[in-house]
Amino acid sequence: MKQTLLALMLCASCFVLGQEKKDTAKWDVSNPPGQFNYQPHTFTTDEGTWMNLDVSPDGSTIVFDMMGGIYSIPSTGGKATLLRGGIPFEIQPRFSPDGTKISFTSDAGGGDNIWIMNVDGSDAEQVTKESFRLLNNAYWMPDGNYFVARKHFTSQRSLGAGEMWQYHITGGSGLQLTKRKNDQQDVNEPCVSPDGRYVYFSEDVYPGGFFQYNKDPNKQIYVIKRYDLETGKTERITGGPGGAARPQLSRDGKKLAFIKRVRTKTVLYLHDLETGEEWPLADDLNKDQQEAWAIFGVYPNFNWMPNNKDLVYWNKGKIHKINIETLAVEVIPFTANVELQIAETLRVDSPVAPENFEAKVIRNAVTSPDQRTLVFNALGHIWSKKLPNGKLKRLTQAAEFESEPSFSPSGEQIVYVIWDDMELGSIKVLDLKSGKTTTLSETKGIYRTPAFSPDAKSIVYRKEPGNNDQGRSFSKKTGLYTMKSDGSDIKHISPEGEYPLFNTEGTRVFYQTGGNYFGRLTKELKSVDLNGKDKQTHLKSKYANRLVPSPNNKWVAFTTLHKAYLAPLVLNGQTIDLDNKSKSVPVSQLAKDAGINLHWSKDSKTVFWTLGADYFSNKIKDRFTFLPGSPEKVAKPDSVGLNLKLVHKTYVPEGKIAFTNARIITMDEDKVLENATLVVNGNRIEAMGDANEVSIPKGAKVVDVQGKTIMPGIVDAHAHIGGFRFGLTTQKHWQLYANLAFGVTTVHDPSANTESIFAMSELVQSGEMVGPRIYSTGIILYGADGDFKAVINNLEDARSAIRRTKAFGAKSVKSYNQPRRDQRQQVMQAARELGINVVPEGGSTFYHNMTMIMDGHTGVEHNIPVAPVYKDVVELWKTSNTGYTPTLIVNYGGVNGEYYFYQKDKVWKNKRLLNFTPRAIVDARSRYRTMIPDEEYENGHILVSKTATRLHNEGVLLNLGAHGQLQGLGAHWELWMLHQGGLTNMDALKAATINPATYIGAAKDIGSLEVGKLADLIVLDKNPLDNIRNTETVTYTMVNGRLFDAATLNEIGNQTKERTEFWWENNKYNVAFPWHEEAHSFMHPGCGCQIGHN
Repeated sequence: MKQTLLALMLCASCFVLGQEKKDTAKWDVSNPPGQFNYQPHTFTTDEGTWMNLDVSPDGSTIVFDMMGGIYSIPSTGGKATLLRGGIPFEIQPRFSPDGTKISFTSDAGGGDNIWIMNVDGSDAEQVTKESFRLLNNAYWMPDGNYFVARKHFTSQRSLGAGEMWQYHITGGSGLQLTKRKNDQQDVNEPCVSPDGRYVYFSEDVYPGGFFQYNKDPNKQIYVIKRYDLETGKTERITGGPGGAARPQLSRDGKKLAFIKRVRTKTVLYLHDLETGEEWPLADDLNKDQQEAWAIFGVYPNFNWMPNNKDLVYWNKGKIHKINIETLAVEVIPFTANVELQIAETLRVDSPVAPENFEAKVIRNAVTSPDQRTLVFNALGHIWSKKLPNGKLKRLTQAAEFESEPSFSPSGEQIVYVIWDDMELGSIKVLDLKSGKTTTLSETKGIYRTPAFSPDAKSIVYRKEPGNNDQGRSFSKKTGLYTMKSDGSDIKHISPEGEYPLFNTEGTRVFYQTGGNYFGRLTKELKSVDLNGKDKQTHLKSKYANRLVPSPNNKWVAFTTLHKAYLAPLVLNGQTIDLDNKSKSVPVSQLAKDAGINLHWSKDSKTVFWTLGADYFSNKIKDRFTFLPGSPEKVAKPDSVGLNLKLVHKTYVPEGKIAFTNARIITMDEDKVLENATLVVNGNRIEAMGDANEVSIPKGAKVVDVQGKTIMPGIVDAHAHIGGFRFGLTTQKHWQLYANLAFGVTTVHDPSANTESIFAMSELVQSGEMVGPRIYSTGIILYGADGDFKAVINNLEDARSAIRRTKAFGAKSVKSYNQPRRDQRQQVMQAARELGINVVPEGGSTFYHNMTMIMDGHTGVEHNIPVAPVYKDVVELWKTSNTGYTPTLIVNYGGVNGEYYFYQKDKVWKNKRLLNFTPRAIVDARSRYRTMIPDEEYENGHILVSKTATRLHNEGVLLNLGAHGQLQGLGAHWELWMLHQGGLTNMDALKAATINPATYIGAAKDIGSLEVGKLADLIVLDKNPLDNIRNTETVTYTMVNGRLFDAATLNEIGNQTKERTEFWWENNKYNVAFPWHEEAHSFMHPGCGCQIGHN
């Protein structure tokens, strides 16, 4: 095995070294290396979207941005002159006080920074050079030597807040003016008074101290404050109901123009700084972004003419001028010849249900003490493999799910845990010689990670609290326990801790705190004695995931931000701070991309781990230079392991089913069949057509659907299905059942725990679990802080981040608010090389959304926060092939669309929803309803939906994404909201079926009903072409040829099986659980992505 691995590693190393040499050159946003294949697209327009503008000091010239280019026109209007164009995205131009220079925000240097150029566009130079705390919204100080700009700060939420900083035009590190009150409420839109004394700015002061969705714009969100550059004090200038934002002082410094919301109107207001009087000037502006996370500002920049009487501003796609005395408004006309550089859109197709598939989610892997056998969990059960090339076999034939095996010191026994939805969990021991299993635990519970003591006389384990998947009964007195190896003498030793292990003498128990991925930033390795006393903290490690001491307690293997490392374990009575950059002890990297299932050989000389289906090992002497037998130079971390090759059949039901007398909406273009027959053989459509032309096969089960309508199953392109919890997989995941009950047959979850979500995906594919087909990105490529973030500073970083996700079977990755454009481009190039789709977080950042389209992202997840859009956006988007999944149900920049249905419908009475969702969740969300006027919805998700409809009508691929707000039912809400924007019934149905199937690369097999395609379909009592809300009348759901009664989810095809009870259907179930359980659920109104979502 070692010789084979060595040869593979040498080949791989040659490739890697070649790649790394290519990555040393600085990334050029304007000419990124790789297969972007930018193509020019030219058009002429007299309108633009979200255009920042400025007026020259002499009033003769207007400069503005449009779709990343900077233009100038005479102040009377005319043909625009391009000052800056190309691939970099450049915005927010501002004239210097003497009119000879223009400052602007540009990503040409990698991320958003402040640049300065001559007024004709020449000699552009980057002034600020931030790589993480990026800048925008520069405003010149009167002397022309300094400017003030907004500096961006994030913590664990990915968009963050701003501070006002002062920079010299020659650059430097800048000077802080204001200090953010937290990392989530923004400060933005600086404006310096003409005398240079004050900096005016807007600040989010909404109650709560953190950014919130569904803020009420009728209350006060933003206020305008000013900072005194002489005294350092800050005072509030204006605010109140409707807020106040985007301050702009008149040239004489006497009046302040700003933006305010009055009901559903965005209003241009004026404030007299001498008297405090305020009055509206224009009340029909494009909707501002007060409710959104507007890191570039709540409204585009505007400015005054030198006469202090006229204001020039953007609105309705045009440039306007208003006289503050007469209120006369005129349009300043312009035409611009625009050339956009648009990359080829990345879209990778893949087969949906091949005959066989490789199981890639290898969990709980442990190597036997003699290093001859590997035991692990996959597909719900425990498998073993003789190393290196032995056959794989299951250790038991039990029906319950088995997990977390651990060898006895002799290697003759394995202790493990099981889970059964009806009987709950227990701890078992398997004798490997006899095959006999013994149950050790006395009571039901959720048991985790058992491990033998060095003398094999005791076992330590964890009893886990309940959760929304497994229920909360039998979860009293959780924590760590010991017991004799025969199950006797149970002792509770700690209320905290995970992953318990005995120390080498068997006198103490090590354990870890801080959770797993999505847990606390800092994990700790602690220990207690066998009576739970004398607690000690040995290690703390920021960004760690696992801390695994060796059996001799002299070493520790650990993971930091996905990658695996090795270091000496120092036990000196002190708490040691350990990470991959520690200098107090030597640290060596083990895994090139990522490593899970870290574990040790019995002699503490070798570390083992897995990534996907690959198994790795490394002797500690080979990772350092100071041990006996160590090399003079440590080799690069392993990148090639032993592939376990666990190949399993894709489940295919037996027999044929014929649906007769059907109306069939095929989604094959606009084709609708009347009085038709559809025949399913196994899991594919064998025949379909007019009843007189399609014969019913002998022996087929016949389902008469007279008067009913068949359509493809719904494909939810943005579905959070409860895949964050890192724990034992349930046999029935209620979120999957709820989706099937409402006709959702495929889900794409763009943010989840990688192991958890792909384990469920493989269990569904193998037939062990019932549910829709599951696609996912796994853990997102997060651009802010967290123990799961993706640090991407070059192309190889991006490749590594994608490889570690693709190893588990991902067909897409989610680039999640990586702050710099070069990072997002690097993800794109790595994805092109590795053949995987990129579905980025929209993030409520319009300008970044546009660059995503320009750089060829597969789609944009969540709605762009600007609505409506104009010709520039339409031209860009329709020319690309980038898809759009607006998730109106959690609408950015307004009240979430789901509130419409809580207000209009009696959701708590929806019988089917209650059959498949815990009632407490439904009640908590739906009974106490937010009641708002319909015009707020018109100005919210319906406005966004109308924009989506326009884009769809221009050829943009529009997809349904229900975001997991209420499983299953939410998909219908999203479909109906797309229809509210003006889609025809047929086009709305396409957005729920063939469009998202195309988007996720599965349209060759699903999304439409055609002979040869997979049998994913739903039978509706009523025709959705007559009334779009008829989509909810699902009678039968068929997924992969398996036919279910949608009301009960009993299987009723050629194989019949009744669904067993969910945990809450037991009369004694524990109802007292946290309804808003952070990280493990998604069931509070608002954004359901939870972890990592902004």
